[in-house]
Amino acid sequence: LDAGLKPAGKGMKREAGMTETGTVFVLGLGPGAEDLMTPRALAVLARCSVIVGYERYVALVPSKLLQGKRVVATGMTREMERCAAALDAARTGADVAVVCSGDPGIYAMAGLVFELAERSPKAAPHIEIVPGVPAVCAAAALLGAPLMHDFACVSLSDLLTPWTVIEKRARCALEGDFVLALYNPRSKNRPDYLGIVLSLARALRGPDTPAGMVRLAGRPGQETWTGPLSAFNPQKADMLSLVLIGNKTTRLMRGRMVTPRGYFQKYTKGEAHDHVQT
Repeated sequence: LDAGLKPAGKGMKREAGMTETGTVFVLGLGPGAEDLMTPRALAVLARCSVIVGYERYVALVPSKLLQGKRVVATGMTREMERCAAALDAARTGADVAVVCSGDPGIYAMAGLVFELAERSPKAAPHIEIVPGVPAVCAAAALLGAPLMHDFACVSLSDLLTPWTVIEKRARCALEGDFVLALYNPRSKNRPDYLGIVLSLARALRGPDTPAGMVRLAGRPGQETWTGPLSAFNPQKADMLSLVLIGNKTTRLMRGRMVTPRGYFQKYTKGEAHDHVQT
């Protein structure tokens, strides 16, 4: 598994006075299925002696890669504690994997690890980011080809961002005719936010605008839905779902969402495009 994996810190400049440490790998597991984990992610997991993460994400790591290792798995809202533990373990010389779902730099732990390292008076260990398949890409693949043109991602979680800011960002994306991907669309503590955004989308883009939802992408129990905004039931969404709202050109093709890039308009002056729509 280690074939082709660069040694920790290779090519990185080290500050004067730094002692030898391990590496914190902030690692993306992808949407959940093992066959969607990258070879590099699997190689890093095999290499690391400490695995850190939210307990739901640690459960996605193949069990053979957890055997004989120290595992630090905690519940929600303990992100700072987990990331601090990872940095401390690396300072002792251990290689540590901080596991995230999707990609570690998209609504995940990569930024927090850097922030904690910067704020600590202790010497910072090496930090490397191991990318993963983002949830938005996994969901888009299941729904068709909805991200063929410009798109925006907005999280509806107000745990770290005020709702007024979230609503403004969603409105701007809709007014700008971006395909809109909604992370964390609905929870028990905020059951109405998704409905508000869907109402705004219907007003700005029309009730026939294609939309889609994927729940548990790449995991057991996976569910998908596509249809017009007028038929979207926000109560079907939860924190394990991702919602996509098409732009003004997005169409449903045999039940799949497709956002044309514009090839027919450019290369056939509309004739072939018109033929396809008939």
